[in-house]
Amino acid sequence: MTRFRFENAAALLPLITLCLLALAGPTRAAEKQELVVVTSYPPSFFEPFRAAFERANADVRVSIVQRNTASASRFVIEKADVPADIFWASAADAFELLKRNGSLRPIAPRDTGAADRVFGYPVNDPEGYYLGFALSGYGFVYNPSHLAKNNLPAPRNWQDLLNPVYSGQIGITTPSRSGTTHLIVEALLQTYGWEEGWAMLSKLGGNLSTVTARSFGVASGVAQRRFSIGITIDFLATTPDFAGAGNVFVLPPDTVFVPASIAILSRARNVPAAERFVDFVLSQAGQQLLLSPAIARIPVDPTLNGNLLPREDGERLLKSGGFDAALSARRYGLVNLIFDDYIVRRRATLARLWKRVAELETMEINDAQRLSMLARARRLLATPPLSASEIARVAAPLLGEWPRGVARSPAHAELASRLRARIEQNLAEAEGLLSSASRPGGSINLHPWRQ
Repeated sequence: MTRFRFENAAALLPLITLCLLALAGPTRAAEKQELVVVTSYPPSFFEPFRAAFERANADVRVSIVQRNTASASRFVIEKADVPADIFWASAADAFELLKRNGSLRPIAPRDTGAADRVFGYPVNDPEGYYLGFALSGYGFVYNPSHLAKNNLPAPRNWQDLLNPVYSGQIGITTPSRSGTTHLIVEALLQTYGWEEGWAMLSKLGGNLSTVTARSFGVASGVAQRRFSIGITIDFLATTPDFAGAGNVFVLPPDTVFVPASIAILSRARNVPAAERFVDFVLSQAGQQLLLSPAIARIPVDPTLNGNLLPREDGERLLKSGGFDAALSARRYGLVNLIFDDYIVRRRATLARLWKRVAELETMEINDAQRLSMLARARRLLATPPLSASEIARVAAPLLGEWPRGVARSPAHAELASRLRARIEQNLAEAEGLLSSASRPGGSINLHPWRQ
C-alpha cells in the first residue's frame, strides 16, 4: 500500500476545493436563471442592454428571440409551450393584440419622471399591461443631392408626398411586415378618417417606387439611390450604417410621436428577473443607453430628452384625440390585408392611373362629360374596398390579425376574395373612364349601379 506524506496540507486546499466542486456537479455559472426576451429589435439595439443587464445581474442569463413585430406577436400567441418572459417592441398595437389575447401580465409603472402623455399619446398603457420606455417620431428620409439631381423639392409634410411630382420616387415597407409602418398607416387613417385616409394612401401608392421587405430597407434604399424619399421612423433612418450616405431625416410638423414599450408575459416563468429587466430598461442607466449612436432612441426620462423633442404646441397628426391603440389592434389584420391588396399588389396600376389623372388635370378640358368621367375615375381610385359603415357589420374575429403562412378560415377567405374583387372592379372601371376622358367626345358604358 502506497502512502503519501503531505508536508504542507494548507497548500493543497485549493486543489481539494476544485475536486469537491467537480464531484458536486455544475458550477454556479451553470446555475444562472434564464430570462427569455421576445423582441423585434435588431442585435445593435438589444445587445448593449443584454450586456449591461447581465453585468449588473450576474445570476441571470438573457436569451433573445428576435423576429419582426408580426412574427414576434404570433410567437407569443401560438407558442404558449415555449419559454418566454418579456415582450419588447415599438408597435403599440402589437401590445394591444397581446393584451386582448390575455398574453400580458399586469405591470406596475416605474417612476421615470415622464408625463402621463407626450404629444397626446399615453406613455404607459392606461390599463396597466405595458410601459413606454422610449419615444420615436415618424418622418421622411431623403438624400439632398439625389433630390437635386432629379429636380425634386424636399417634402415638408405628409400631404406633400401625394404630389404627382414624386411619382416613382418614394419607398415604404408594407405594414403586414413592419409594426412601425402599420402604426403610421393607422395614424393617417385615424387622423383623416377611414375614407379620406385610404384616399391619401392610394395617392401615395401611385407615387411609390417600391415596397421593401424590411423596415431597414427604406433608409437603405435611399442611401443606395434606389428611390428619393423614404417613409420611416427616426431610429431606422439615423442608424450609423448610413452615416456616410448623406441621408437626411426630417420630422414633418404634423408628425406623430409614440412610445416603444416593454411588457411581462402572462406565461413568464421568471417573473422576478423579468421585473428586474424592466427596472433596468427604465432606470437612468438603461435610459442613457438609448442615447448611444448605435441605438439612437429618445428616452422617456425628461432629464434626458429635453432637447430631442419638438414643442408640444406644434402641428402633428392625432393632435385632437391621440392614437387609439385598441382600435388599431381590433382592425390590425384588415388594414394590413387591404394595404397589401390595394396598395402593394396594385402599385404599378395605381402609378399608371394616378399619373394619367395628373396629366388630364393639367389639360384644358371644357367638355362637361369628360370632366365628369375624370372626377368619377379619381373617386374610384381613392375608394377603399370596404367602407367605414361596412366595417361595423364585419364580425370582429375577421378584423384581427391575419398571420402570414397560416391557412385562412372559409370566412376569412371569402372576405379576402370579396375585397380583392372590389379593388379590381374599381381600378378597371377607373381605367375605362380615364381612357374615355382622354378622347374628345369620348363615352363609356358604365355599370348601372355606378350611374
